[in-house]
Amino acid sequence: MRPPEPQPLPALTRAEGEFIDRYLDVVDQIGRINPARGNDTYGALRAAQALASHAVALRDALTLMHERGEAHIHTTTLARALRVLDGERRAGRVTVPPAPTS
Repeated sequence: MRPPEPQPLPALTRAEGEFIDRYLDVVDQIGRINPARGNDTYGALRAAQALASHAVALRDALTLMHERGEAHIHTTTLARALRVLDGERRAGRVTVPPAPTS
């Protein structure tokens, strides 16, 4: 039995696709820095160093959207793209995990 086909990405402009990709890069790095989920300082340090360049790339993606006249963020479409790209799980690493039950 084959695994189910993944949902297709919604139609995005190239700039929107870049925005989503760079946003998820930033989320991934913040998740690696999260002191409630990390394992070692070296990994967090490397993620913090990478975060700076990913933040610049995110800014550049948004600048490109603005310059191209894409003034509105289509939240419904972009949220669907984030779900398809496993954004909920990836963003979940940014939060504080629930307290253990005793």
